[in-house]
Order: sequence, then C-alpha cells, then structure tokens
Amino acid sequence: MNANPSFFAGTTAAALAPEVLDVRDLGKTFTLHLRGGLRLPVLQGVNLRLAAGECVALVGPSGQGKSTVMKCLHGNYAADTGRALLRTADGRRVDLLQADARELIALRQREIAYVSQFLRAVPRVSALDVVAERVLDAEAARRAEPIDEQALPELLASAREAARTLLARLNLPSGLWDLPPATFSGGEQQRVNIARALVVPATLLLLDEPSASLDALNRRVLVELILEARQRGSAVLGIFHDAEVRDAVASRCINLAENRALAMEAW
Repeated sequence: MNANPSFFAGTTAAALAPEVLDVRDLGKTFTLHLRGGLRLPVLQGVNLRLAAGECVALVGPSGQGKSTVMKCLHGNYAADTGRALLRTADGRRVDLLQADARELIALRQREIAYVSQFLRAVPRVSALDVVAERVLDAEAARRAEPIDEQALPELLASAREAARTLLARLNLPSGLWDLPPATFSGGEQQRVNIARALVVPATLLLLDEPSASLDALNRRVLVELILEARQRGSAVLGIFHDAEVRDAVASRCINLAENRALAMEAW
C-alpha cells in the first residue's frame, strides 16, 4: 500500500502550492462540571499550515487532542483561543473558529468534508440518499439558492448515480444501497461515511481515523481515494492509527505531544 514516490514530492511541492489552512494558537479547555468545575486544558498553542494537495497527519499518543483539533476546525467544538483561516474555492479567507452557525453550514456543504470514526445514521434514509444528499447540498451552495422543483429530478438522478459509483468502488453490496445504514455493520457504515465525504471535491478534507473498521481491500480503496483527492487539490488533515495507511497518504506529520510541550515551555 505504498504511495507513489512521484506523487507530491514532499515539502517542495507543498511550498509551491497555495495555502489552504493556517491555524494559529488554537486552544481548547474543557470544564468538567461534575468534577466541581475542574478545567482540563486539552489544546494549547496548536499551530499548523496546510497547502492544497498535501496531507498532514496528526500523530502522538492518545489523549493529546488530535480529534479535538478536528472538531474545532469542523465547528463541533468552540475553541477558546486562536484562529483558523480557510482559503475558500473563490479565494475568500474565513476564520473557522469565528464563523457563525449559518456560515459553518454553508462551508460544510461545499468547502469542508469530514469523516469521523462513526456515521451519524439518519432513520429511514437510504445509504444511497445519505451520499447523494451531499451532492445536492453542494449544488445548492454553488447556486446560492434552494434547488427548484423542476430541476430537482434531474439533479437527484445525477447525485444518486455519483453515489452508486462511489459505493460500488467501496465494495458496499448493491443490496444495501436502498436500506438505511443504521443497521449496517461498522465497516459498512464507515464506507457510507467515506462515500458521503468524498463524493464532492472538498477544499479541506478532515479525516478522523477513516480506516476504522475497514478490511484490507477497502483500506486500499481508501488510500486511492485520498490520493485522488490530493491530486484534485484538496488539503487533507488526518488522524491515521493505521501506520500503513498513514505512510501511503501523508506528505508530513505533526506531533501534537511535541506541539503541546513547546506551548507549555513558551507559557
């Protein structure tokens, strides 16, 4: 599962590519109200930059805040300090840590894709439509208005075809496509999760253990899809506990444990 050595030859290519994400002094502290208001500083002074077409892997022991970085950038957690400037496809600069809810939703529709360790299954919505919905959301964001009823049938057919292509590539049995994924196995749900994130090209791709629950065959497919996303110009930030997958897709690594030590020393 080795990456092609000619594919984005390290930091030189990254330095020439436009910067997509600039994170400065990201900090996050959790307050444990059931423990008398105990404050737990999880992130302090996290800095990273990410260029178009590169994949940065967050590494380090468990408990260093790797998933918390992802959730702050995606807007699931509110950060306490810092900035995270995203260069959007149209050239705007948006601070992900200061964006309001409406702006975050719009960014998630077209600019940011996120693969978590678990699929948030929607009752009674088929796997096919879970994936196709992202295509429709991206199209609505591109138009900056809701899709009208006359255009919807054609767009829905196209979105479902894109979903079928990706689900087939991820080896999800076609007999499951029209079923809600809530009852799928962990590996099947994760393939739907991956397909939903990758069915539309993203400016920023956040991957939190995307190979969790995948078998060897689909880990190879995942590597191919990530490399293709990089080739299209997506900036990828990932957590990969599978070292083989990480070595195949990542152009460089950032150790959050070392990052934290430097922040504490500066403090």
